[in-house]
Amino acid sequence: MSKNLAKLRLAKTHDKCSSSIPRLTVVCLHGIASDSTTFEQALKYWEGEESLQDVRFVTFDLLGAGKSLSDESLNYDYREQLEALHNALEDLKLDTPLVIVGHSMGTLIATRYADTYKKAVTKLILISPPVYTERDFSDPLFLEGMKMFRDAVRLKSRDVFASKQFEASMEHIVSDQRNYKVLAGLQTPAVLIYGFKDKIISPYNIPKVISDNPNLVAIKTDGLHGVSIDKYRKVPKLLREVLNETT
Repeated sequence: MSKNLAKLRLAKTHDKCSSSIPRLTVVCLHGIASDSTTFEQALKYWEGEESLQDVRFVTFDLLGAGKSLSDESLNYDYREQLEALHNALEDLKLDTPLVIVGHSMGTLIATRYADTYKKAVTKLILISPPVYTERDFSDPLFLEGMKMFRDAVRLKSRDVFASKQFEASMEHIVSDQRNYKVLAGLQTPAVLIYGFKDKIISPYNIPKVISDNPNLVAIKTDGLHGVSIDKYRKVPKLLREVLNETT
């Protein structure tokens, strides 16, 4: 297969708006070793909100997940994921402001996209962002925790090809030591929603990156890592604020 990035695009798995004329588009990006069904319960909650009937909700599967392309020729790196996301967004022919909601690795791709296409995204909502610093990668306890996470995913997925995709995504995206610096310098307004019991994301780094960037706001919950009710119930208020700001 040709690795022509212009032909890469993410598969759309959900596209719904109760209004015939949307005022806002929300695109959801899932995390590693997952797919767009991550947002299933969240979407039911958001789309049930009367105040969000003018919002178009869209989900995509990232490369290597769900209905999107999986191929041994892919590196599963930022370059490919961003090109595939950009092409998929172009297909939507948006004429509304855009909010990207990311979870876990999806927050990293959303952040890098907003940093690359600086005027394309109105706001980011980052759920459980894995905010790591160079110091983390030299901490034996952190490295042991990452190893445990990797081992747990490998045990869950006995598919060799899926394991290779996972390791490539971990290497090229999740473990990219530039992630913190990109978020700390991000110009797009972003809200980071995280659970203080979440041991995957190094939550103690979030107050630090918030202090480094006035465009960032944090909302702390009592949850763990997933897109759980303690996190997704915070989102409607944030979307209403965007609607009010863009009216």
